Amino acid sequence: MRAGIRDISASVAAGEPAQPGMNARCGAEASIAGIAFVLDCDGALYWPEEGLLAIADLHLEKGSSFAARGVLLPPYDTATTLARLAGVVARYAPRAVIALGDSFHDGNGVARIAPGDRAALVALQRGRDWIWIAGNHDPEAANGMGGSFAAALAVGALVFRHEPSGADGEIAGHLHPVARVGGRGHSVRRRCFASDGTRLIMPAFGAFAGGLNVRNRRFADIFGTFAFTAHMLGNGRIYGLAAEHCLPD
Repeated sequence: MRAGIRDISASVAAGEPAQPGMNARCGAEASIAGIAFVLDCDGALYWPEEGLLAIADLHLEKGSSFAARGVLLPPYDTATTLARLAGVVARYAPRAVIALGDSFHDGNGVARIAPGDRAALVALQRGRDWIWIAGNHDPEAANGMGGSFAAALAVGALVFRHEPSGADGEIAGHLHPVARVGGRGHSVRRRCFASDGTRLIMPAFGAFAGGLNVRNRRFADIFGTFAFTAHMLGNGRIYGLAAEHCLPD
């Protein structure tokens, strides 16, 4: 049973610790197209049966992209994103990693990445398959960054791609879903997974990535309705919320 919206808002804001019996890997189990997955609190998706880890919208080198246009942001987003990804990889030790597009914020991001960050990314790839999916920010292969490149990847009944189409069995990114809940005099806005059990849209993983509220019409266009679940990322747990009960921005 879902907790009340007010209770969830207060718990997320307070950083409520994991509850007894929760998945020890800091996540929640979910079924997508009849397949069991783990929704990780850091915004990654793990498929235990296949040993497959998926992340979306890393937007590496977004800070340096903005700096090149005269908008100065702290230049640590790539290092921060890769450090969090390293923690997720250490938790699951996946056999394969799929990055669902917009892994780099622009086509020149590979050339700007710092040597230390490049080495960290190479280390994450070591001993496993790594698949880069094309995104709208990075439609071409990330040359010199290891792994393989594909427009989309079909695995059994599932298809992994960047932009969601609403197809059954689809796991996509691109929209950067966030959910907002309120109660007890305040509101909380957090990244989330969006799913109706048949398809899933991943949260953005990148440190500087923005977010689109799940009450935006674009989500109803994908799911056909607002009757889907927003799995909000909390501090130590995942909160399942009916999207139709979340607040618009």
